[in-house]
Amino acid sequence: MIRIMIADDHAIVRKGLKQILNDVDDMEFSVEASNGDEAFKLIRGDNWDVMLLDIAMPGKNVLELIRLAKMESPSKPILVLSAYPEDQYAIRMLRAGADGYLSKESAPEQLVLAIRKLAKGGKYISNDLAEILVAELNASSNKPLHQNLTDREYQVFISLAHGKRLSEIAVDMSLSIKTVSTYRTRLLKKMNLSSNADLIHYGIKYGLLTGGC
Repeated sequence: MIRIMIADDHAIVRKGLKQILNDVDDMEFSVEASNGDEAFKLIRGDNWDVMLLDIAMPGKNVLELIRLAKMESPSKPILVLSAYPEDQYAIRMLRAGADGYLSKESAPEQLVLAIRKLAKGGKYISNDLAEILVAELNASSNKPLHQNLTDREYQVFISLAHGKRLSEIAVDMSLSIKTVSTYRTRLLKKMNLSSNADLIHYGIKYGLLTGGC
């Protein structure tokens, strides 16, 4: 039996996922979290085999959750569920350690297939995402500047673009303010920008502010 952890801040989504799992013989709902902080507490438990992780929840950042989950339980797979574009978010989630990425618009059968594949040690991406990954491998140096950021730098960038203060980001990421400030300096240099206002304009231009990651 594949035990599933559901981490999503929308109660109606969690209920829908539970209903899908109830109709599958080899899967069962195990535990749930409604925000990143709750999910962080649950990942240390031994009562789940696969995590269904929403890309944008209050509390601890999704990239940080993936990193921590892989540190605690490296063999347990994570399937990121998202309503946001694959071309903007999926690759970074996979690079962070997620084992699969699936749109919330997908059919229930596709979700079940993805969970089974991950539970057997595989990875799961859609055909469209596979094409995006191939295109990136063949891409020229003209890719957007934010794609050159490390995961930590990207987290700081998105947080700043959402208007968070350095002190808030430090708490969210369990870092010192000085370290967060260093990340800010680095990312501004890499992106050829000079202020938080520039970061906000950049985020809007590239449609990066729709998610909380």
